[in-house]
Amino acid sequence: MAKKFVELNVAVRAKAGKGAARATRRAGLVPGVVYGGKSEPAMIAIDPRIIMRELHGSWRSQLYQIVVDGKKTSVALMRAVQMHPVTDRPLHVDFQRMVAGQEIRVEIPVHFEGEEECPGMKRDGVLNVVQHSVEINCDVDHIPEAFIADISALDLHDTVRWSDLKGTENVSHTNQNEEDFVIATIAAPTVAVEVEDEAAAEEGAEEDASEAAAEE
Repeated sequence: MAKKFVELNVAVRAKAGKGAARATRRAGLVPGVVYGGKSEPAMIAIDPRIIMRELHGSWRSQLYQIVVDGKKTSVALMRAVQMHPVTDRPLHVDFQRMVAGQEIRVEIPVHFEGEEECPGMKRDGVLNVVQHSVEINCDVDHIPEAFIADISALDLHDTVRWSDLKGTENVSHTNQNEEDFVIATIAAPTVAVEVEDEAAAEEGAEEDASEAAAEE
């Protein structure tokens, strides 16, 4: 499923520079810039609550429709958010304009389904996620909402790889080390390992005691 636009209502800033940015923050807004797309950069101001809301979602791959005074303008990706080192409040935000057919690099989240049916998890196995998201190259018109990993048929020690994911059509990953890399595994329950270790330790202690008694 392709990404749906999220509309962001912003105001236009007339000036760039540190002084104008500070004035924007004093007004309770976050200064930002929309660049790229073979157009001049546009200075904007946006409500910090909107930025914080988006940071709790999949903002790295979300397409935003920039709306100024009720008029839809650029479609863009949020590329960077500068945060205050103490308060964690947004200080500045960068958007990159998108144009049809443009090739881009984005990070797409991996969603897991089928956990309730998973044989390995029914046997007290643990879902060990290696990749919570995957960086890909794709056309701006084919940015996936998310990749889906179905684990409903997996048992202990089974794995989910890139080739197992749903939604990878029209995209290519950027992992140069491995073509079909691991996304997640169903790990054996740690309790069983601890019990085995404890039993081995007890067995070793008994052997040591027997050897000591024999020597006496």
